[in-house]
Amino acid sequence: MDDEPGNQEGPASPREDGPMNQEGPVFPQGHGPENREGPVFPQGHGPENREGPVFPQAHGSENQEDPVFPKNVHAAGSFNLQKQEETQHIPESVEKDLQNEKRKALQKVLSKLGMEQHRCQKLRLKDILQISPESVKSWTPESLADLPWHFLRKIMALNGMARNTSLNYMAPGYQQSSEDEQELNTDDSISCLSDANAVNPLDVLCAVLLCSDSFLQQEILSKMSMCQFALPLLLPALDTPKCTLMLWAMRDIVRKWRPHSLAESRGFIEESLVLTEMPTISFVRLGSCSFSKSKFLNEVLSPSQQHHDFFVHRDMESGHVLRNISDGLVEISWYFSGRGNLDLFPEPVAVTNLHGDIESHWLQFSFLTSVSSSVFIIVESMSEKNYLLLSSLKESAMKYYFIFNIPTGKSSETQIFCDKLISELKLNKSQLLVKDSSKNKAKFVKMLQLLLGRIMKSSAKRINIEEMAVIARELGIQVDEDCKACQTGSEWAKEITAEIKDIGKYKKEMLRLQGDPWKKLAKVEKELCRMRKQGDIPSEKYRSRLKEELSELRAQQNKCDLTDGLNKFITSLKQLAPLEKHFFLKWIKFRLDCIARYNLSELRDQYKKKYNILGDDPKKLSELDELISVSSLGLEHFMRELAQFYEAECSMVKEDKVAKSKRQFTHLPGIAADLMLEGFPMELIDGDASNIPLQWVTDVLTELHAKLGGRSRMVVLTVLGVQSTGKSTLLNTMFGLQFAVSSGRCTRGAFMSLIKVAENFQQELGCDFILVIDTEGLKAPELARLEDSYQHDNELATLVIGLSDITIVNMAMENATEMKDVLQIVVHAFLRMGEIRQKHNCHFIHQNVCDVSAHDQNMRDRKRLLEQLNEMTKAAARMEKKSKEIKFSDIMDYDPEKHNLYIPGLWHGVPPMASVNMGYSETVCDLKKSLFELMRSRSINTTPKKIPQIIEWVRSLWNAVKHENFIFSFRNSLVAEAYNQLSVHYSKLEWDFRKKMHLWVAQQETAIQNSSLHELDTGKIKYELQKKLVDGEKKILDCLQNYFDSAAANLHLIEKYKEDFIRSAKGLKKELDSYSFSKCEDAIQIQKGRYMIKNIQIEYMKKIEEKVDRLLKECCKREEKLNNKNLESEFEKMWRKTLSELSFTPLQTRLIYEHMEFQLRKDLENRGSEVNQKLQEAGSLRDYGIKSVTSENEYFVFKFFKAVKSSVTAIKEWYRPQLPCNTDELTKSLMDKCQSYTEKKIKSKADYDETFCRELLNIINEKLQQCDLHELHISAFFEVNLKFHILGKAACAFQKMHEDFIKENDPQQHLERLKPQYFSTFRDLYLEKDTCQERAKDFCDQCLRPALVEYVNKRLGIEIVDDFLRKGQSLEYGSRSFFQFAVQKKLLEEMNFDNYVKYINNYEEFVKTWILRHLLDHYKEGEGLRVMEEQILTTVINEVNKALENCKYKKTNTISAFLDNFCSVLQQDLVISRDSLAGLRLKITANAEQFSVYIETFLPNLKELILSEFKKLEIVSVLSSLPVKPEDEIFKRVFGCGKQCPFCKVPCEAGAPLHKEHFASVHRPKGLGEYRSIETKILCYDICSSAVVSNGSFRCSETKWKPHPYKDYLNFFPDWRIQPDPSITASDYWKFVFKEFNHQFAKEFKALPADLPEDWGKITKEQALEGLKEVFILKARTG
Repeated sequence: MDDEPGNQEGPASPREDGPMNQEGPVFPQGHGPENREGPVFPQGHGPENREGPVFPQAHGSENQEDPVFPKNVHAAGSFNLQKQEETQHIPESVEKDLQNEKRKALQKVLSKLGMEQHRCQKLRLKDILQISPESVKSWTPESLADLPWHFLRKIMALNGMARNTSLNYMAPGYQQSSEDEQELNTDDSISCLSDANAVNPLDVLCAVLLCSDSFLQQEILSKMSMCQFALPLLLPALDTPKCTLMLWAMRDIVRKWRPHSLAESRGFIEESLVLTEMPTISFVRLGSCSFSKSKFLNEVLSPSQQHHDFFVHRDMESGHVLRNISDGLVEISWYFSGRGNLDLFPEPVAVTNLHGDIESHWLQFSFLTSVSSSVFIIVESMSEKNYLLLSSLKESAMKYYFIFNIPTGKSSETQIFCDKLISELKLNKSQLLVKDSSKNKAKFVKMLQLLLGRIMKSSAKRINIEEMAVIARELGIQVDEDCKACQTGSEWAKEITAEIKDIGKYKKEMLRLQGDPWKKLAKVEKELCRMRKQGDIPSEKYRSRLKEELSELRAQQNKCDLTDGLNKFITSLKQLAPLEKHFFLKWIKFRLDCIARYNLSELRDQYKKKYNILGDDPKKLSELDELISVSSLGLEHFMRELAQFYEAECSMVKEDKVAKSKRQFTHLPGIAADLMLEGFPMELIDGDASNIPLQWVTDVLTELHAKLGGRSRMVVLTVLGVQSTGKSTLLNTMFGLQFAVSSGRCTRGAFMSLIKVAENFQQELGCDFILVIDTEGLKAPELARLEDSYQHDNELATLVIGLSDITIVNMAMENATEMKDVLQIVVHAFLRMGEIRQKHNCHFIHQNVCDVSAHDQNMRDRKRLLEQLNEMTKAAARMEKKSKEIKFSDIMDYDPEKHNLYIPGLWHGVPPMASVNMGYSETVCDLKKSLFELMRSRSINTTPKKIPQIIEWVRSLWNAVKHENFIFSFRNSLVAEAYNQLSVHYSKLEWDFRKKMHLWVAQQETAIQNSSLHELDTGKIKYELQKKLVDGEKKILDCLQNYFDSAAANLHLIEKYKEDFIRSAKGLKKELDSYSFSKCEDAIQIQKGRYMIKNIQIEYMKKIEEKVDRLLKECCKREEKLNNKNLESEFEKMWRKTLSELSFTPLQTRLIYEHMEFQLRKDLENRGSEVNQKLQEAGSLRDYGIKSVTSENEYFVFKFFKAVKSSVTAIKEWYRPQLPCNTDELTKSLMDKCQSYTEKKIKSKADYDETFCRELLNIINEKLQQCDLHELHISAFFEVNLKFHILGKAACAFQKMHEDFIKENDPQQHLERLKPQYFSTFRDLYLEKDTCQERAKDFCDQCLRPALVEYVNKRLGIEIVDDFLRKGQSLEYGSRSFFQFAVQKKLLEEMNFDNYVKYINNYEEFVKTWILRHLLDHYKEGEGLRVMEEQILTTVINEVNKALENCKYKKTNTISAFLDNFCSVLQQDLVISRDSLAGLRLKITANAEQFSVYIETFLPNLKELILSEFKKLEIVSVLSSLPVKPEDEIFKRVFGCGKQCPFCKVPCEAGAPLHKEHFASVHRPKGLGEYRSIETKILCYDICSSAVVSNGSFRCSETKWKPHPYKDYLNFFPDWRIQPDPSITASDYWKFVFKEFNHQFAKEFKALPADLPEDWGKITKEQALEGLKEVFILKARTG
């Protein structure tokens, strides 16, 4: 190095450093302590038998830098050095050269450290805290440029090795050359390597502080203070003309100690370090020093057996390296008492240490002289120049102490000047100390400690760092707080805090909104969900009363004006520049903390006094106890007040009491979002009120999301644990955060803080930010006396665990007994999250375990912990009413080996002088790395939450928490959205499967119709069907699995529904199996019937054709030519004669009535004597076909009312609406279903089959089984009557169907229909016309056209469904929830009472009608239907053309042969009826090839003809003629299971067709389900979702008509999940409908109108729609 060795505290080489074992001087004679051994004095002053020491020559040379003297110093204790300044004035050119040298040295150091760019662009705290790839590395510095970052990372992690600047030369990738080895073998090269590639720790510190902004400097010094490192008091003049006092940088440090005066009372003092007045003792040196002054001070300040390096010294790693920029640095350290008899000093003392000699740094020396109680000057040699310098101190009032360490062999000059100086300064012996190598070092340290203690007692001078700043300014020293932005922030903060004296009083008077009104609001909100104090008040009236109370409380808040302090607070946040605002917030925090500490200290003193006087009397102490609990005041209280103003205003706007244009606080969420981005924690849960300002939190996070441009993927990390176990400290250490940790500032509630992830690490970590949530301690003593403290902890744990991805459970080993309760709370929360598939990772942190073998030694403890967790999980599962066995690992991602960490205690030694334990820092660092590794591995399979999702989680979790019964009340729009998306996805898969099977069935029906009798193979069809079904099922299951394996949002939340959809896929396969095989069987049955008839018809046709052929020959032989009239006459004679010769066997007509009646009586034959008697009384089935079925009183059986016959009607009237399925609905439902079945069979145009009746009876029996007649209190007579009516009506239809079939297929009638064709062919053949063209036209019209029309109809229904769902209807019909929204929205727009009645009372019919109407409306206008018809027709005509082309290559002689070939080619697509080919079998000589050409020519016209016929049809006619009914397929998609709520009749919206639980997004007032009061017949208006959390009861047939609590409705309806409303306004829709049609509903249900709560009348149509949108989470989609 090119720096002078003299600039450091000792010689350049460490080998020369041996100060403690070398000889040294003692005091001159007459000045040393009397009890000491004889000192060695300069020659002439000491005993003759001792050698006088040889003093070193004067330090420095003539051109050495002269000391800097202030011109006019007026600070207390300062001295006038004007004379020295005048005599030793530095020439201007020399001074410039010195400044240039300093700048070069600084530039060189910054260059080495790679910090040049940060000289102007300062490092910020958030730059250091952001998570980067280096955060997960075990990082050691490998180059000088790594050192600043190494220091910053280590100091942020409170690592005691932060000041170590040695490099890791053997790092991976380091290639050691042979030259290196050779160099390393010499001592010189090692020294060279050490010096040339090392930087002094103090240089690194100075460089880092120079390159840091004010807030990072503050954080660095705070962390250094925790590590018990000496702090820079005066920073050398690096980039500034003079050195800088680091007042602001130390402003954040708070220390706690116990002076000996408070030892007996065991009191303590907690104070800001910069405000604490104490003696200051300074240590400086003149010239060089052979021993390390800093090391010596460390020994002085360290208690015995607990050495600590407060100051950096030369014996530390790299401490020997020459200092380039840190000479002139003044460090300060403190000693704080608190260990009683073990204390070195009875009160705090500050010790400063000037690096470099005083000759070169006279300004710093003069400052220390001004602020210190005493100054110790270490001297090893003295020249005349030094003497003159020190002799000037005689004018100072300061008491100086000299430590002489003069080695032997020094010049007599030192002896002479020392003697003169002692005389000049009039030093007494107590002021002279000799560091004698012959004396014990420990004794010398002890002696110095005693001397310091005496100085502290004797000196009245006490000064704090704020007062030092005043002196510094007078000396021309810069103070870091003097920057404009800092001063502006301070002034604004002072204006606000100046008026705060009594915190309790201030909060009550000036922060009014967050006091009683907010706490009352919290209680009312929870009561609105829990309904505990409902009493006998009806649920909805009680809820209305609570809502009114909420509104009044908000109105009261809104009436409050902003106080002067709050106005200033808001103004400062709005007007100040970003930097000024940051300073302002810091200043206000410091001032509030200071006031709070003062208040708390006074209250504690009062509490102690009262306690000593009154004893342990809780009542008498409660007032003080309450004052202590509310004595904290921080920035969060001001933000909380703003949040309440904002919430109150939002509430008033929602209620239209304040116009949107007159809002004052809309800008506040943006301000709060900015603060979060700056690193300030934001309050999530108000711990005082135990509530969340939901609107405020939502809007702040929304603003934050907007400010981040939507890039807000977050991993959420939470810490839970017993109070005061170091949760906040753990987070602050791990991430460098700023959660409050000082006394009286324990976290209350929960706070969240943002940590940025570096852009180059975001993809790897899978997020943009980490959101850290710090929570108040569980089992807090101040809450323990409250009745609901356990519940409070449970709510807090449930909410934060629900939000987090990773939960750290902090367990202090000394709190093991309390941890059991905490674990129970945590396990309950984890179980609740597991229920909704929020399976988080859990880490257990065992604090204060310092044994190196802790992990192995505690293996049994971990095993016991896991067993305990499993037991608690089982117990929690029982409490949460979960039946299955659950282990902790089922609900948590928890590995006992990986996820248990043992952390040593935070402090090394006894506070307040304890430093942070290295083991603590290292283990926390390991935890941090493991968390990042976990995040990295989770990012592969898990999609992180974005802010909108976090907002929704907060909303839904808090709503669930407020309802207490968490599992059954949890609602979340993210879950709902994910479920809806899955439902939509499944619906598409389901329709694809159905579509394929419909097409397959159509193909099979075509093939069957084209098959001969011996080709009809059921087995083959069944095999093909199963193969098709298995493939279809597999495809759905594979698609479902792929969907769950995909990156779709929030899939883990709906994992529990996966089985429902798998079950539904398997159920769909069974349904399609039954449907498809049934259709094929029907087709086979029809084909078999037709085949028998067809054979008969063919025989007759052959005979007719023979006769026609014979007649043709006879006519051709005649000589005279016959005209048309003659031909017709001859043909008619032949026809009549032939028919008379044929013996027709007519088809047998059956009496379907008799057959069906026989089957019905057989079905009822074993039902007992009463039913048999009823059967005997019943007339013919034919008679029932024209009767209408009615509910007769005789059908109802009420055993307990048998004695009172007259009351049956009244009883029925009351019970009927309360039955799950009343008789009228049952009858209508069954009749509709059976009629639908009957119509389908009739449209098949087949003959009646006996299976039709059996199928009808099965439909009826299945339905009656579902609605248990015994439970309905209905007699068997009802069943008899119902079956007779349904089958009677069906028999009538089937009889006509049978007769129509007979008529259609009668052989004679069939021949008569073919007569015109036979005559036409006969005539054309006789006249020798070219019949080819006409026959081709007949074929197209009579054979091809019906086949083409049938083909189009078979596929049109499928295409309509596809088109309808694809074009604009995909959302509405995408899932049952979306469909419900669309229907209810339309009903609200129309406001038609009759439609509402149909929707409520006959939901199935309503849905079918709705879909049909929607289809008709959709295709009424536009060409959509025509386009589809044309596309299908074009497709099949293309196939016809291909068939014609194919037939050209197969030469056929006759048209008949050509047609056989043609029909064979198209048999997979078309059913071309051979019955219509009459006459073509006659000997027509036309060319088959020409016939084919004619067909091809006629096809375009045929296409246009068919399309024109389609166009003439009404859409209703088109839809009714389709085999696959679009309305039925869409109905299956949206109708679901059809189950309705047992109380209000709301339909189930579950997306999976086969599901275990029924649920609906929102429930209705029960009066809409026809519930009414027994006594008054007034319609009930309670809503199910409110009722199930109320104290009310219900009764129905399931409860055997006994009252049963609504809360336990699951005992009777276990498959229904009635969830509480997600918000107050969720049920506004049905409240509005009920309010609008109250009287009409009463009339319809034969009841009296409901006595509705007043607030229902205020609900508008717009609010009803908003409530509907909120429920179905469609605000964004529907506008």
